[in-house]
Amino acid sequence: MELNRKQFDVLEALVSSKENLTQRQLEEITGHSLGTINRIIKELTETGFVEDGKITNSGINALEPYRAKRAIFIAAGFGTRLVPITFNTPKPLVRVHGVRIIDRLIDACLEAGINEIFIVRGYLGELFDQLLYKYPMVKFLENPVYNEANNISSSLVARYMLSNAYVFEADLLISNPKIIRKYHYTSDFLAIKKERSDDWCFRVKDGIIQEEKVGGEGDDIWQMVGISYWNETDGHKLSQDIQDVYASPGGKERYWEQVPLVYRKEHYSVEVRECHDEDIVEIDTFKELKAIDKTYDV
Repeated sequence: MELNRKQFDVLEALVSSKENLTQRQLEEITGHSLGTINRIIKELTETGFVEDGKITNSGINALEPYRAKRAIFIAAGFGTRLVPITFNTPKPLVRVHGVRIIDRLIDACLEAGINEIFIVRGYLGELFDQLLYKYPMVKFLENPVYNEANNISSSLVARYMLSNAYVFEADLLISNPKIIRKYHYTSDFLAIKKERSDDWCFRVKDGIIQEEKVGGEGDDIWQMVGISYWNETDGHKLSQDIQDVYASPGGKERYWEQVPLVYRKEHYSVEVRECHDEDIVEIDTFKELKAIDKTYDV
């Protein structure tokens, strides 16, 4: 049985909670009215997905098509703006407060039950082998053209693995692992609501990304975070669309997310999923790294 959005929201809330939830708590978590929650609980009870307010094994099975199954890390680049630290260390392997940046992302995936971990590597690629001591499940994908193409070349290498998959920029410093969720109703992109932004951002209408651009202001502006999720259908479409855009004039210069959000956006309807400044930060420059970790300020 295919779930509608409200049924999904209630089941996800129930399966994610460590304790029994009241209908009022479900109202608060899902944003649906108390009357809607009451109706959805009755529907889910009739289908056997909920019993006495708790999700059943059948309910968990109903969520299975919406489960994140793998994570792809885009980690092939040089990290120019973080020199000198990246002269001998790929940016995702840089330590912040003693922990490699990518470790926190991998740990968040494992906590969400995502055990298929793929890392697309290029610059100083052999140094990523050190991850295998802590994360033996990691598999590497090689990007041989990382130094002559933009990160679309990394998505090209991973294009057949994008269904039910997270795609991460591998240099994001995460402080709230809960933003990596086990279940997704549809494809989505993490972003932070802003009044104005000078960074890469989305213009959003009714929760759907309408445009990707640099800089913007207004009620519909969300600052992009380099973490997205792609459902099974969109993942299959991406495998072809990435290849087509890469092969087009100027295609090698594109950022990978411009495929579904710009150059083939008519093929996709991507939701924005909210996170906050305190959940995650992108360390762009060595100055920003020193501000976060004083051990580099010598």
